Amino acid sequence: MPVHYPFSAVLGCQADSADGLDDMGLALVLTTISPEIGGVLVRGEKGTAKSTAVRGLAAVLPSISVYAGDRFSIDPADGSAESPDGPFGAAAAVESRPVRLVELPVGASEDRVVGSIHLESALSRGTVEFEPGLLARAHRGLLYVDEVNLLHDHLVDLLLDAAAMGRVSVERDGVSVSHAARFVLIGTMNPEEGELRPQLLDRFGLTVEVAAPRDPSLRAEVVRRRMAFDLDAAAFAERFGPGERALTARIAEARELVGKVRLTEAGLLKIAEVCAAFEVDGLRADIVTARTAVAHAAWAGRSEVTRADIRRAALLALPHRRRRNPFDAPGLDEDLLDRILGDDELPPEPPEGGPDDGSDDGSGDDSVGLDTPPPSGSDGSTDGEDSSDGSASGDDGSDGGEPLSVEPASEASAEPDGNSETNTDAPADDQPPNEPQAPSGVAPESVTSAAQAYRPRLLTVTGLGTGRTGGRSKAIGSSGRRIGATEGGRGGLHLVETLKAAAGKQAARGRTTGRVELRTEDLRTAIREGREANLVLFCVDASGSMAARKRMAQVKAAVLSLLLDAYRRRDKVGMVTFRGEGAEVALPPTGSVDLAAARLDEIPAGGRTPLAEGLLEAARVLQREQLRDPDLRPLLVVVTDGRANSRTHGKAAVKRSQQAAAYVAGLGVTTVVIDSESGPMRLGLARELAGHLGAEHVPVAEVSAEALTSAVHGYTTVGKGAA
Repeated sequence: MPVHYPFSAVLGCQADSADGLDDMGLALVLTTISPEIGGVLVRGEKGTAKSTAVRGLAAVLPSISVYAGDRFSIDPADGSAESPDGPFGAAAAVESRPVRLVELPVGASEDRVVGSIHLESALSRGTVEFEPGLLARAHRGLLYVDEVNLLHDHLVDLLLDAAAMGRVSVERDGVSVSHAARFVLIGTMNPEEGELRPQLLDRFGLTVEVAAPRDPSLRAEVVRRRMAFDLDAAAFAERFGPGERALTARIAEARELVGKVRLTEAGLLKIAEVCAAFEVDGLRADIVTARTAVAHAAWAGRSEVTRADIRRAALLALPHRRRRNPFDAPGLDEDLLDRILGDDELPPEPPEGGPDDGSDDGSGDDSVGLDTPPPSGSDGSTDGEDSSDGSASGDDGSDGGEPLSVEPASEASAEPDGNSETNTDAPADDQPPNEPQAPSGVAPESVTSAAQAYRPRLLTVTGLGTGRTGGRSKAIGSSGRRIGATEGGRGGLHLVETLKAAAGKQAARGRTTGRVELRTEDLRTAIREGREANLVLFCVDASGSMAARKRMAQVKAAVLSLLLDAYRRRDKVGMVTFRGEGAEVALPPTGSVDLAAARLDEIPAGGRTPLAEGLLEAARVLQREQLRDPDLRPLLVVVTDGRANSRTHGKAAVKRSQQAAAYVAGLGVTTVVIDSESGPMRLGLARELAGHLGAEHVPVAEVSAEALTSAVHGYTTVGKGAA
């Protein structure tokens, strides 16, 4: 059996003291104490021990009892539990086994997740048998999804619904099965690869942010431990054996205690006050915070929830629920939290009968009991240093275990170099009226914020792709409507076509009656047409002419709206900007649309318009990405007014931009030109550029879906530059 890196060897995950766990370690432990919390999402940069900690967690959980041969792992002590493999009598053999860690691959099919018919039994014996999926295997254990943000949305919905309901029902292929599926759902992700949709993010009970430690001594300790583990894994595991066993015992004790922990009426009202103050949507936050506070008290060995328990619970349960739109960073104002909680401990239980509200149920007990399962823990006021293999916890200077926060490294916005020149080709009416003119030869630079985003029209790549599942362009993939079948290939079995292929060969195989004989060459897989994600590369003109008449705010609003659309459709995005005398890659292609939005906001405008350089830089980015992922089809979005000038401006600059456009057109990339030109006098240069690129021409005012709808009613003409 392979030896996993010990959980307690991860920096910040030692539980030999009350404050031995950092945010990640504490969240993982608390959700195993009380699975009703709803699981944990761990967000952080690469190399921060996210996967290492999760895989080590299963080894420290107490063993469970199951019936021998039961594929659904029901609890023999639970008289109401039923297994499709049952019933099991009183004489049935019971065995003890470790808790399973079931890993869900990003590319798993829905059949693999929920289960389906046993294909071999159906084809060879003609019997319909249910083959359990990963959710059945994960019952009473851990279900781990690495890079959960890359998992297809319908699978994420399925997982989270199963985690919330605790059951899976399968009604398909002649099978009708329902079984328990109670597991701790753990997801890890790197925000640079893209975000989860806010509604899915909310379904995770707890979320923590992790980052690598900056302290050289801690980084050195991580490397020292990793090298020792790689040199002799067994000896390393034995070294941390006592810590692992102590953690297991503490989790077991907390599980015994959690059902006895009292959450007083005052504590419950304080939780409600905190959630209301932070304006979280719905009541899931209140429920999760209450369950987490109870689990934290049990972990600390207390029989009653304290102010410290509520504080720790709020820091884990609320930050990710404060997002108002896809580009809002998760976070929590701890000063506000402390003001709401106050300095005083929670008051004792009120006298029997509770507050004088005119009602009395005669119970005389205002405490709230919450049942949950248990890990081991901290004392509620602190959380240790750092998470292993490179992950670090927050530190407020008092061992307080502040939640980690990952600040995406943003490139510095371009600074004025003093050599930018005015756009001499820009018409005079592009200079904002009543504003001072710039000195001759120098164009002022400014950073303009985007106007309000809106719902944009759908831009798609022409043709039929084969890229990863998304929501933009048509593609052949593993999901979508079935449009045919093929011999061999990857995908789900097309049973009807398989039987049809075999039927015509039965006589040649000496079979005239009885069961159909199937062979490998008869197998047919379904061809499905769905939607794929694309690479959306923005090539944005940031020259002086774009800064005129507040044009840049309108342009940034259009690009921001398209970024929001890319976020929803699971696209990869990149950004090239051109101004002054050259072009630069403002953002290499990435799955983090949040990062793209941040870079967009930083783009300054000013200087000349090196259109050719911008197009050529975009072409280089597209060619590099094509080598990395040939199936990821690109969509190039050029945002410009079409003017082209440089130090050698004039006809030479125009000719060079036309040659660059012809070169990009030769790449065969679907291109859209967003025309930012406005005002009563228009040169129509962006329309000419679209012609050279073989691109669709869209005025910036018609990027919105509402404008496109108006065009159908004759308000404007789609694809025309005139207002």
